[in-house]
Amino acid sequence: MTALLDQLRTAPRTVLRRIPLSGVAGDDDVRRPLPVSGVLAAVWTLGVGLAVLTTLTLIGWIAAPRDALGPGLPGVFRTAAQLWLAAHHAGFAIPGGSVGLIPLGLMILPTFLLYRAGIWMARDADLRLRMPARLPKDSPKDEATARRRAQLVLVGQAGVSLAAPYALLAGGITFVARNEITQPFLGDVLISHFALGFLAGALGTVRVIGPWRSMVRLLPERTRSVVAGTAAATGVMLAAGAALVLGAVVVGFDQVRQLTDVLAPGFVGGLLLLLVQGLYLLNAFIWGMAYIAGPGFAVGTGTLVAPTGVQLGTVPSLPILGALPEAGPTPAWVMAVIAVPFVAGAVGGVVLVRVAPSPSYEGAPLWGFACGIATGCVAGLLAALSGGSLGGSRLAAMGPSGWEVMLSVTLETGVAAGISAGLANWWLMFRGQHPAVVKAAAKVGTATAPVRKAGVKLAKAAGSVASKAGFAEAGDSRVLPGHWLDATECDTQPIPVIRDDWEDEHASAAAEARGKTSGKAPRPRPEEPRPPRRDIVDETDDKGGHVIYLDPYAWDRD
Repeated sequence: MTALLDQLRTAPRTVLRRIPLSGVAGDDDVRRPLPVSGVLAAVWTLGVGLAVLTTLTLIGWIAAPRDALGPGLPGVFRTAAQLWLAAHHAGFAIPGGSVGLIPLGLMILPTFLLYRAGIWMARDADLRLRMPARLPKDSPKDEATARRRAQLVLVGQAGVSLAAPYALLAGGITFVARNEITQPFLGDVLISHFALGFLAGALGTVRVIGPWRSMVRLLPERTRSVVAGTAAATGVMLAAGAALVLGAVVVGFDQVRQLTDVLAPGFVGGLLLLLVQGLYLLNAFIWGMAYIAGPGFAVGTGTLVAPTGVQLGTVPSLPILGALPEAGPTPAWVMAVIAVPFVAGAVGGVVLVRVAPSPSYEGAPLWGFACGIATGCVAGLLAALSGGSLGGSRLAAMGPSGWEVMLSVTLETGVAAGISAGLANWWLMFRGQHPAVVKAAAKVGTATAPVRKAGVKLAKAAGSVASKAGFAEAGDSRVLPGHWLDATECDTQPIPVIRDDWEDEHASAAAEARGKTSGKAPRPRPEEPRPPRRDIVDETDDKGGHVIYLDPYAWDRD
């Protein structure tokens, strides 16, 4: 695919060389507009994906009965188109119900192709060089902020340039993939293709603009910390769910093998069955995450598989479902799996504080709970995507409930993340001089400086108003007790302050007079260190410590 895209990239430039363009210095200055590159990348992604799925479908058609996939090669291509739409998690309507339980493993192929197409699109349009020519020159911080915003806008434009034509082309394929039995939902097709195309195209563009570490810093610091904490908590829960599912498959391997023998798929059919179960493995991991979160999941209407108990009925004949536990109450030790979300929340809270500590004690727990809310939303979205229906009647409810998983994970991880974030932030502040904490505290102090100044001014104004109204005494208009001379002398005659560098004027004048009489310049004597003055009562005293204090009340006693 990359070679074909490179040929498509260089072919138009060969033609453009022969066209004289004003203002163009050479071949390096010719670049294709971003929307045109997005359309070309979308076309080639769709073509390569359909070619791969058509090949796999053709192999299955050869191994299966002739009427299983429709009459002839048109039926094969229509089935491949339906698989391509299902790979983007688009639902289908069938007689008597709908099909929404789509294997998430199918999304790997279009995601990879779209990611590579996004990289090619960014390189073809030279997005690395498309930065704003004019940036604010007020300060390096303002320039960095403007550059970050420009890069985010550029990433968004690239994602839309790839996702919009990709969704429109998929809408056209929807009409080709229809038949008498299955009919794709047009709304699901447009939304799923646009969302996946935007995310994959944006990630490919980010990879071209700069390395991952620098591109992650495009997000604000606080948002980046919440994203990192959410990713850590979600990763811990998914890893625990995967370990639970794989352990159940190992324990119930005999039941899985018996179901496979009952189906008797043959060699080619066995390979296809193994491929289908591998594609549903991601769904099973998310179901395991819902199990350890508490709500569990359903395998049909009226069924429940949860740590509190198992209630089963007739399940589909898929060998991997042989790993389900037996119906009835579960052992008491199984309830220990509910501690996993709290551990995940604690890990997320610590990661959040390590990325962006809070300068205050009460700020970190709040951001930790926000991390728990984000983790709950992500878990609920994954639960909703992993489940669905497999027709009508009993198989109308398959998988976990999205809102139940979201609520449970939010409360469990939110509480644990808030506590762990508060403790980790307290530990960083207790140790002191952590660069991130000091930096955050400096930012808070700088931001609240105008508020403190305004508070001081308001306090002074309130004091002056209160003194004028008679509620408080004015500080400068106090009446001193005693004679009026008291206040005059104290207010108008400040007492000189003795200093360490004071020199005796009389001694220096006598030394100069002796030098003039003898005709020789006086030799400066080395200054001896003077002992500290003990006769000075306080710093408001005069030079020699001799102060005559007049009694202002003496005239009243005579």
